[in-house]
Formats: sequence, structure tokens, C-alpha cells
Amino acid sequence: MNVPGGYMGKIAVVDLENKRIENIFPSDRILRDYIGGANIAAKYLYDMTDEHTNPLGPENVIIFMTGPLTGTRAFASSRHAIVSKSPLTGIWGESDVGGSWGLKLKSCGYDGLIVKGRSSVPVTINVREDEIEISPAQDIWGLDTIETHKRVREMLNDEHTSISCIGPAGERQVPMACIMIDGEDARAAGRCGLGAVMGSKLLKAIAVVPGSKTPSVYDEEKLNESVKHVAPDVVKKTGLLKEFGTARGVVTNAEIGDMPVKNWQIGEWIDVCQNLSGQALKETYLVKRYHCPGCVIGCGRVVRIPRGKFKDTVAAGPEYESMAGMGSMCMIDDLAVVVEATDLCNRFGIDTMSAGTAVAYGMEAYEKGLITSKDTGGVPLNWGDGDALIWLIERMAYGEGIGQLLGQGVKKAAAILGGNAEEFAVHIKGLEMAFHDPRALSSLALSYATYHRGACHRGCTHNIERGSYPELGFAQPIDRFGVDRKAEAVVLMQNYAETYEALKLCKLIMPAIKIADVIDWLNCVTGQDYSFDE
Repeated sequence: MNVPGGYMGKIAVVDLENKRIENIFPSDRILRDYIGGANIAAKYLYDMTDEHTNPLGPENVIIFMTGPLTGTRAFASSRHAIVSKSPLTGIWGESDVGGSWGLKLKSCGYDGLIVKGRSSVPVTINVREDEIEISPAQDIWGLDTIETHKRVREMLNDEHTSISCIGPAGERQVPMACIMIDGEDARAAGRCGLGAVMGSKLLKAIAVVPGSKTPSVYDEEKLNESVKHVAPDVVKKTGLLKEFGTARGVVTNAEIGDMPVKNWQIGEWIDVCQNLSGQALKETYLVKRYHCPGCVIGCGRVVRIPRGKFKDTVAAGPEYESMAGMGSMCMIDDLAVVVEATDLCNRFGIDTMSAGTAVAYGMEAYEKGLITSKDTGGVPLNWGDGDALIWLIERMAYGEGIGQLLGQGVKKAAAILGGNAEEFAVHIKGLEMAFHDPRALSSLALSYATYHRGACHRGCTHNIERGSYPELGFAQPIDRFGVDRKAEAVVLMQNYAETYEALKLCKLIMPAIKIADVIDWLNCVTGQDYSFDE
């Protein structure tokens, strides 16, 4: 079979119920129309499920998919998409994640992996070059994600194995459970509760032992020239990300009212937010930075945990969204608490964004008397109480007590609490909002309302309010408080952002690279002739 450049030409389908592995070979037409990543996963999810599919039933599928740039010289292209019907929202569920897992899957000869059915016992899926096996995993069921990563590597006797796994929250099918990648240098597929889908299938982990295969590139010389040409701009424009990680945005976002405080009640907490910044993290707990393969930024942070059960161990540190969720949303300005809380979420396998919102929501419900000390066993849920945050995270992860309610997400929690509980449950389509305030960047209001998975900033419309996109007809940033051209900006940027989901490029490089260069990369790799309009 003649496969276009950039693709391995094969997607594995693993049936856990019947212990059977088959392969799909996408046609050139499918690859041309859908490109890859979340977009081609959307086609298969649509084909394999319908409106009656129970997200936690064996009939649901979970899809792991790379893009055509994965495994090439293109910058920041080692990401992969994970797609399923979401147990949190009941609709399209998709999460994007970095690390080395997608790159290594491709090195084994697969563009993607589709898992269906439900195992009768806990299992792992182990991928090697052109070979997939299903192995029992009773011995590691119950472990946190970091311990799972260590144990699976030991079991496979390969320290370079990349592992995608769930923790206790996923095992208990908590609707905001996430999937964690790569252990200490952790990356999270955080949104939409896809860890619960793995848990419903009794799938503890998918391990990929790196193979020797690489995708062909149609015009490697031209691709290398293009990458070399854009490299200086990418390095220059992402310098603060390299130095301080995504938490470098804490102070600048707080200054313009973009960082929500007290469950969205307050838009300004500038002086206090200094304590939660990437600069503060660097000066206190930072141990080292880490990169996804092929990335020149290195936004990942490894930190020393300053308190709690895992004190003095090292693990992945908080990014911007975790700083906001565990910090400003709950009015907690103690960086040590935020670092501990983020680490616990990563270990338990729970989305820091949904979890942070749920805790802040619980604190407001407690303040308003909708949740009482009787509901919490006497534990007060007061604003700014770091111990209450840690206590609630553990109970949400294990589905215990009031944590069982809040772990359902704020939409379902509000429906159960009743009264005026829905008035301060901030979500769209059941997905808790990203921590960027539409009152500071008004395009986000329309983008949140129309984004396919719910309240998500990954449509990147705010980039036009904080920068220019001449290729899209926006030579200057547009008024962040205004309404003129906002609908146009949302349509164009959501469509452009979706090409990143197909290619599996990291959106952190989006403001530093021209659209024409992205098109060049795609055509150089695939040998196709995609146009700007297309």
C-alpha cells in the first residue's frame, strides 16, 4: 500500500471484551479530508457511537490518535489526541496531550489506537513494533499514576517505555478523571473525564515500547529549511515560557482581569497572585525543566513537593491552569498548597481544572448554606483554606462523601443541591470553564459558547485580542472589550486552531509561527497540495 508522507497507514483496534486486535488502513481520501489527530478521531467516533451510547458502557470507544507531523522535524509535534464520548458532559470528549507517548506509538508502526469493549479483569495494553498484547493488571489496579508508571516499566523491562495510565479516580469512574502520561515528567490529558472511560473498560494503562520506524517525509530538505527559518522567531517569542512555564501568565493575566478569583466572583487579585507566579515557583520549588520531544520551549516543570504525604519527592509542577484552579479560584495564595494539590491531582488522575472549579464551587455552596458541616463531617469549606482543598481533592478522587457529589462536576452537583445552586455553577455544556475570563477578553464568551466540547479557550480567539494575525485579516490586535469583528475572529481562529488538533502541533507556538509555514510543513511532509483556504 502506498501511504502518503507523515503516516504509518495503520490504526489498531483493540477489542478488550473478545481479546482481539485488528487493524484499520485509512484510505488516501480519509487522510486527505480529515488529516489526523482529533479530526480523524472524530470520524471514527461518529462511525462507532451514536446518541444512545453510554459514555461508561462497553459500547463506547476511546481513541488515541497522532497527526502527520508527529515523528518529523516539525517543532512541537509530538502530541496526540484522546477522544471519546465524555462521561462528564455526555457529548464530544477530547483531550490533547504532549509527552513522548504519541511519538513512540508511531515508532511502532501505528498512527492511532482505538479501544472498544470492556475487559472482565483489569488489564494493560502493551504496544511494541507491529505487535500488541493485552496483559492482566490486577497487581497494579489501585496504584496512583506515578507508581503505575514505575511498575509497568519494570514489568516490561524497558526504561524508555512511555505509559498512558489512570489513577484511583479513573478506576472509580469519577466523571472528571484524567489520563496521565510519562510519570515524573508528567503530561495530562485532563479534560472531559476520559480517565473514567478507561476505568469503565478496566484498562489501567497503555504502554508503548519504542520501535524503530519513522514516517516518510515527501520533501525532507524543504521541511528542514522551513523549520530552520522559523526557529529564531519561535525561540524569541517563547522565551518567558521557557524560563517560567505557562505559569508565567499568572501575573500578566491577573493584571488585565483575565485570571478568575473566588469562583468567578472577583476579577482582580493582582498583589496576591504574585505568590502563585511562575517566577515564584522558580525561586522556591523548581528542580528542573523538561521538554516534549522536538520542542525548543521546555515549559514542563519538575518541582520538589514542599508538604503533605509526598513531601520532598519530586514530580511535575503546576501550570497556569492549576495555579488558577487550586489557587485564585479558591482564594488560596500559598504556593506550597497549590504545588501539593496539583501533585495529588496528577497522582490520583483527576483534572486540575474541573477539580479546582468543583472545590471553589463547594466553598461557595458552603458559604451560602447549601452544603453544611453535616455534609462534610464537620470539615469547614472556607475560602482560602488549603487543608480543605487537599481534603476535598482526595475525597473527589475516591468518590467519598461530599467529594462524590462535587466529583460529578458542577453542573450535576448543582442539579442535586437544588435551590439557587445553579446560579453559581459556572460551566458550558457541563464542562467547567478554562481559567480565562470573558469579561477581560470578550471573544472568549462566544468561543466558550460555541466550542465543541464546552467551555474551552483552545479555540485561541484571545490571540487576536492580544496579538495580530495579518494572514486572517487582523493586522492589529482588536479591542478586547468590544464586539466588532468578534464573530469573524471566533470562526477563523477556531478553524485555524482545529488544524493544530489535526496536525498535533502544540498551540503554544501558534503566536510565533505564520499560517503559511504550517501549510508548508503539512505539504512538505505529506506531498499533498493543501491551500490556505482549504
